[in-house]
Amino acid sequence: MKRAFYLLAFVLFCIFSLSKPVFAANWVELQGVEKKGSEPTLKIIGFIQPEWQKTDGTKIQDGPWQGQNAVFNVIRPRLEDNSDGSLFRARLAAKGRINQYINYFTMVDAGNNALTRNVDTLLIITDASLTFDYIGPKIRIGQFKTPGSEEAMQSKYDYINFALSTNQLVLERYYDGDGSDPQNKNAPNGAFGAFRDIGIELFDTYKRDEWEHTWAAMVGNGNGIARSDNDSHKDKYLYWSSEWVFSGKGPQRDGWKLFGWWQDGKRTLTEAGAGTYDRTRHGLGTTFKKEKWRSTIEWINAGGMILSGTDGAAVPGSSNNANTAISSFNLATDDKAEGWWADVSYRLTKNTELLLRYDVLNRTTNIAANERQSNNITLGYNWFFDKKSKVMFNYEYLNSDAPNLDSQSVANNILDGVDNRLSVQVFYFFRLH
Repeated sequence: MKRAFYLLAFVLFCIFSLSKPVFAANWVELQGVEKKGSEPTLKIIGFIQPEWQKTDGTKIQDGPWQGQNAVFNVIRPRLEDNSDGSLFRARLAAKGRINQYINYFTMVDAGNNALTRNVDTLLIITDASLTFDYIGPKIRIGQFKTPGSEEAMQSKYDYINFALSTNQLVLERYYDGDGSDPQNKNAPNGAFGAFRDIGIELFDTYKRDEWEHTWAAMVGNGNGIARSDNDSHKDKYLYWSSEWVFSGKGPQRDGWKLFGWWQDGKRTLTEAGAGTYDRTRHGLGTTFKKEKWRSTIEWINAGGMILSGTDGAAVPGSSNNANTAISSFNLATDDKAEGWWADVSYRLTKNTELLLRYDVLNRTTNIAANERQSNNITLGYNWFFDKKSKVMFNYEYLNSDAPNLDSQSVANNILDGVDNRLSVQVFYFFRLH
């Protein structure tokens, strides 16, 4: 899988090197850094994302939960039906400059998602940070997006669902146990991490001729958003990108970027499987955007604590057919995984865009019988009804298997039932001030 990733990266490098110099969005700088000036400023912006998703609703085809709903064929966030719609995100942000040296950024979410539902609240704070720009590197403190995965750092959404490697390896859920207690569904103990942490970050950008180089180093709680640290361990984050500068600005500017990142910390479980475990993630990739074309390739490697699905692929909390156990969210506390994704899009007209993404995930690879592999293709069509707002249509061809087990094993019989998924989502951006 690494060789395929490197080959794709090399091909893109050769193509882009023959193209006009360009550069991609600088997500580290875009988060909470305002244009220089002495007067205080205030911008109030937001976006909403109503959506509808559907699968065929194929039931579990083998094992102790046979005939029940399969967790991969029901729709977020309720995990009850194979067809469902909701106001997935509804975010409002205030950003600006306190003075010429201090910037601020705050954002709340009132959507129907794993942030609000997991803490049973109508509103949750996703971001609350100050960025100081006095002398030398900038300093950011508070709760904000961590430096890391390209897809995680983006302030826009190109697809309705994240690539599997981003979703399962980087988008963190927090649990009290590892899921080994057969009478406990091991539900998340709070909001998803949403690619954010509470901590302090140093970062800066340097321009050398046509190149722009950005670095970031952060120390955080490693416990997601809207809560304090639950142990004495801190997460460490490192990030670097180099961009070949040409023109444009903001998240929509043209460009070519090479990047790498690393995250390391520990997670503490207090129930089944109690103990402290490593959690390490790192990745590298390249992005390209020029005129009508855009593409990204990213490889992600994971070690330590890995999300490993649910018992029998059932919805957590569901009793098996013999009423002897309930399905739970499970964690492999000392394992490995890796994945990569690549996409390309083409802007047909001012208002229409075609997208194609291929993503791969190899999960829990330490023990051959436990390995699960997914290979997915997403076809996308975006219709822009203004510069920053659009309707997105996605169709995902989803395929998973246990590559080291017999094709007629229980695991592969279950995974044969993974449905394709149709999704429609509106991304509406607005500015109030």
